[in-house]
Amino acid sequence: MASTDGSPGTAPQPSDWIRVATSRLVLVALPAAALRAVAEGRLDAAGQIAGCDLRPFPEEERAIAEIRCRDLERDPEYLPWSLRAICLKPDLRLVGHFNFHTRPDPDYLRDLAPGAVELGYYILPAFRRRGLAEEAARGMMDWAAAAFGVRRFVVSVGPANAASVAMAAKLGFARIGGHVDDEDGYEDILALTRNT
Repeated sequence: MASTDGSPGTAPQPSDWIRVATSRLVLVALPAAALRAVAEGRLDAAGQIAGCDLRPFPEEERAIAEIRCRDLERDPEYLPWSLRAICLKPDLRLVGHFNFHTRPDPDYLRDLAPGAVELGYYILPAFRRRGLAEEAARGMMDWAAAAFGVRRFVVSVGPANAASVAMAAKLGFARIGGHVDDEDGYEDILALTRNT
């Protein structure tokens, strides 16, 4: 297992982070070349690079790949935290995507949730209401805790997003603030501190 000393600059060994598995899912890290291919709509090529089928990646979600490409250009060590394909076992069928917005303890969270990392996810409509987002979030929070000692997590959720509000509550997130997102409007900022 990777180091658990909590050093945000120390990347775990590749075998510890490229594929994070849960009971039903494999969360596959998308390297920079795969992200670029997703952003450009070259989904066959992206899947060949990543080792999973990315052809169902929705066009309206591809902007996240472009954003994460820029993030990796600024900070190559961000890769383990960047965009992942959420794939259903055993055939690695794409059901969504997951990412941490930054590495742990970014400036924008330091006052509200020191040491935290913010997570985001998307599940394809055909796979919603099966607990897959919750399973992906739990799996990636477990990984962040084991690999880096991260205990605090944040999500930003619009109050009208009933499914995400319910999932955050089920995971134990509680409101610590709010902000207005340029694209999504007002969102509650919710945090969770895990003991283990």
